[in-house]
Amino acid sequence: MGPGQMVAVFGAYGHTGRFVVTELRERGFVPVLSGRDAGRLRALAASCPGLEARPASVDDPVSLDRALAGTAAVINCAGPFAATAAPVIEAALRAGIPYVDVAAEIEANADTFAHFTDRARAAGAVIVPAMAFFGALGDLLVTAAMGDWTAADEAHVAYGLSSWQPTGGTRAAGAVSRQRRGGARVVYRNGRLEHRRDEATVLKWPFPEPLGPREVIGEFSMADVVTVPSHLPIPEVRTYMTVEAARDLSAPETPAPAAVDEHGRSAQTFLVDVVVRSGGTERRAVASGQDIYAVTAPLAVEAVDRILTGRTRAVGVASAGEIFDASDFLGALSSHITLELPSVTGGPARPLPGRR
Repeated sequence: MGPGQMVAVFGAYGHTGRFVVTELRERGFVPVLSGRDAGRLRALAASCPGLEARPASVDDPVSLDRALAGTAAVINCAGPFAATAAPVIEAALRAGIPYVDVAAEIEANADTFAHFTDRARAAGAVIVPAMAFFGALGDLLVTAAMGDWTAADEAHVAYGLSSWQPTGGTRAAGAVSRQRRGGARVVYRNGRLEHRRDEATVLKWPFPEPLGPREVIGEFSMADVVTVPSHLPIPEVRTYMTVEAARDLSAPETPAPAAVDEHGRSAQTFLVDVVVRSGGTERRAVASGQDIYAVTAPLAVEAVDRILTGRTRAVGVASAGEIFDASDFLGALSSHITLELPSVTGGPARPLPGRR
């Protein structure tokens, strides 16, 4: 295994897919461009000389097999993942190659664990869902914060986004998720996913500087409520979102992200604050950076690199925190995120918002 390996990118012409293609090339891989829209694939291939475009549809298994032929792995960047994940996973299993996706859809991620865990483990295959800003980064931070703990009482993941300019894919995936849960919100309580129809509360979260305390939507559940409990015995996992970002996401007039630098990143910044509690002790881990879509690319590509070079801890369907060395993985992202991890001793627990 080494540089020059071909990696299929399904949904390569999408906003996140383009970041993934660029990251693969910078890491020495050869992206194979795939997706449903042949015209957009041709246009992307024209802008990336030397790359092959292989149109494929999730409704056509033969086309997916052609798209994955000769590749070492596939990264699925095409949402809604409720429609694309299972067919592309099936194609990866037929091809005998690892599968990674960037799904932030809670239901799609839960389906991947439910439907493919036994088959993938029996085949010795590697399937890593939610290898993205939402799902992987929080899971890695929680796992790193746990350190030598074998269990914890609570995990809290607070997202401090300066703004949220959603892509069309984000909006489409959100619509599918809302439809699947009948408008209810999903939370992880007492060791299981629950659907709630009451209003989420607004709390003040004590983000570290330079962000500082901000109002957040409590129980604004993201993919972490699937990835973290998939391998860590934590009966309560809560995620929070800054009020301003939540409003941006829900407002139909919020524009799509616009590039402001030579890397194509938007001006949006993030700070992810993780608190893990066990008894009277807590540990905290913090990551910050620029553009939630752009940072998904190094997460997904680092995952592929580690899988192909045997730097993994599990087979089957596994989240980032289970299959990789969390602290080492986060350290490998130092050019993309600023990171603060706790000492192994932790500190006394403090009151958190809504907890008395």
